[in-house]
Amino acid sequence: MAVMPTSRQSHAARINRASITIKAPGKLNLHLRITGKRPDGYHEVESVFVPVALCDTLNISKIKQGLKVFCTGRELPEGPENLVYRAALSFFERTGIRGGARITLVKEIPISSGLGGGSSDAAATLKGLNTLWDDPLPGKDLEKLALSLGADVPFFLLQRPAIARGIGELLEPLRVFPVFWYVIVSPVLMVSTAWAYGQVRLRLTVEGNKNILDIFNAAALKIPDLLLNDLESVTLSKYPFLCSIKESLLALGAFGALMTGSGPSIFGVFDSEHKANEAGETLRRTWPNYDVFIVKGLEQGC
Repeated sequence: MAVMPTSRQSHAARINRASITIKAPGKLNLHLRITGKRPDGYHEVESVFVPVALCDTLNISKIKQGLKVFCTGRELPEGPENLVYRAALSFFERTGIRGGARITLVKEIPISSGLGGGSSDAAATLKGLNTLWDDPLPGKDLEKLALSLGADVPFFLLQRPAIARGIGELLEPLRVFPVFWYVIVSPVLMVSTAWAYGQVRLRLTVEGNKNILDIFNAAALKIPDLLLNDLESVTLSKYPFLCSIKESLLALGAFGALMTGSGPSIFGVFDSEHKANEAGETLRRTWPNYDVFIVKGLEQGC
């Protein structure tokens, strides 16, 4: 007698045969200390990444052959310049799979904003394709492929608060991290990450790792003690109007504010949804031409 599959098994089979929809969250750097520079030009860092509920959406379908990428929501190239395209191409090359994929990216995360949208989209592409073809790449191989696409991409496979070291690929998941609300203000401005890192004067200390561990080992985590970004002074010096965003967030009740990554996005940390909503709505009226997002921190993915 045939055994009928459970609803979960049926759903998995439908995914394997046809298509999958997957979310790609943005992230915030609550801490970014540059600890050195390697001979290959990459900077080593110590950072705290937190995923947030600002998500792109990818719809991935199997096709007989070829690779087709489409973008909506925000304007992006749809060829090899797009990290989604490159991630999919790398997946097929690595696995030797002869099929193809049609990928539609619904873009919500601002481009070149310091929120990691491109890296997250690349990770979601790898995860989605791997699921559709019944996991041809085990976890470690998927992580290696992710790293070949960018230093932040492995974090988006993890999608949970973590300390990142090395060039961002050495991840230590945080077992417990408080859930906060964040108001993110993203001006219409593109900041080159390579330029920002190139302007930094390294402050190399052997105390960096110890300091951050002390913060997390304390009886009560104090977010203002954690907030640090070695790139912030570089970007804010070139674009001083960003300082007014930080000042406004603090004046509206944030108990900490910081630039994320190389910018230009600035975020404020709030201990309640109500306070975050009030601040966010005020900032939307103040800067109607900026993207203002009111989002919750994520413990595990979208």
